[in-house]
Amino acid sequence: MDSDMDWHAARAALEWQIEAGADEAMLDAPLNRYDLAQPAPAASPAPSAPDQRPPVPMRPAAPDPGEQLAAAVAEARRLAGSATDLPSLAAAMGAYGHCELKLGARNTVFSDGDPAARVMIIGEAPGREEDIRGKPFVGAAGQLLDRMLDAIGLDRSAGGADRAVYITNVLPWRPPGNRTPDASEIAMMLPFLERHVELAAPDLVVLMGNTPCQAVLGRAGITRIRGTWIEALSRPVLPMFHPAYLLRQPLAKREAWADLLSLRARLDGAD
Repeated sequence: MDSDMDWHAARAALEWQIEAGADEAMLDAPLNRYDLAQPAPAASPAPSAPDQRPPVPMRPAAPDPGEQLAAAVAEARRLAGSATDLPSLAAAMGAYGHCELKLGARNTVFSDGDPAARVMIIGEAPGREEDIRGKPFVGAAGQLLDRMLDAIGLDRSAGGADRAVYITNVLPWRPPGNRTPDASEIAMMLPFLERHVELAAPDLVVLMGNTPCQAVLGRAGITRIRGTWIEALSRPVLPMFHPAYLLRQPLAKREAWADLLSLRARLDGAD
């Protein structure tokens, strides 16, 4: 501003500038901002230290069900193969811990009848009465079986190999609710059943129901294969209806009677 301007003129000039919108103080001379010192660049953040925490361990992969079953079957074969007689086989079966059916069973149902009998009957699995008493075929189906055997001169309590029978099941433990055994349970117990037949060494084997046929023959469909002699377990095998099925389907007793006569004829040496 001109220093020769008197006070009144300077005030009037200031008021005019304020009214014009110039309400900020300015320097007396222009400012060259390019000559000003540049601000220092912001400091880069220090690199963080590497994470020193231990790595989180990875959760192990879930075991493969197929590998578990294979290991369980291998253990069953080892135990069954080590048995040299029926008592040691029963002990090996009782010591086997891979089949969970054992956890809910009262007894290990091994066998009944005469081990020296010419006929060995293989059923499915224990029911309620069998689980309580520890013997196969002692419930209503077992009572019908006894009458069927008596009709052709056989008896589980008879002495002598020609009249006696020997009875066991595919599974020694009762499935919950008497359900049908599944494929893994059959696979685990099959080595014990095969060894059971080897040690008992019957002349003839009767498979009663679909589950024994599935285990021994690898196929079911009892209505199609019953009454037909098949070579399995190194001996003649006869599929038949299970007595429990006959209690539900009495009309099927005619086919069961024909199968019993076929069994009697084999025992007597007829063709």
